[in-house]
Amino acid sequence: MKRLILALIFASGMAQADGEAAGDFDYYVMSLSWTPTWCVLEGDDRGSPQCDAGQGFGFTLHGLWPQYEEGWPAYCPTALRAPSRGMTGEMADIMGTSGLAWHQWRKHGVCSGLEARDYFALSRRAYESVTRPDLLRRLDNEVRVPATVIEEAFLEVNPQLEPDMLTVTCRANRIQEVRVCLTRELEPRTCGADVIRDCRSPDALLSPMR
Repeated sequence: MKRLILALIFASGMAQADGEAAGDFDYYVMSLSWTPTWCVLEGDDRGSPQCDAGQGFGFTLHGLWPQYEEGWPAYCPTALRAPSRGMTGEMADIMGTSGLAWHQWRKHGVCSGLEARDYFALSRRAYESVTRPDLLRRLDNEVRVPATVIEEAFLEVNPQLEPDMLTVTCRANRIQEVRVCLTRELEPRTCGADVIRDCRSPDALLSPMR
């Protein structure tokens, strides 16, 4: 019955399912955000220190998201203790800010069924399991590239991944994120149909790191 309800929600265009039971999901989507894009579209206006010159953030961890085969849970009820400032602060080196770590716990981490410390440890393991192409870190100027080039760059340095295990997203015709699908044990797996929505732009803008 639950799967039928989820299917109906997804078919109506409401893929998110707030308030689902914590720990009840099928796999993870790890979202890696290209920081220069986020800074141009949002971070600069917020005055985020993540965007300051010399910070050197490239692909940071946006989040590790519990996912259903169709749709995803969010804001799951939980009796687990919220993370301390120390826990969220420890994630800033791969997430850019402690504020993002807190937001990701509140929206997605609570659905994992894990204690906050274990969720952040798992998130770090997921981040470290995927190599970010060093070539992209050496950009000196903005370039326009097909989004497929970014996917190919990830596949080249991650032989454990296949094309249907990751997707590249764009926003405002800029390279935004690379999303990698992982089992609950953090093994690469094929993404669900609602996750594989590759950016089709032939000339997406890619800005260099700051």
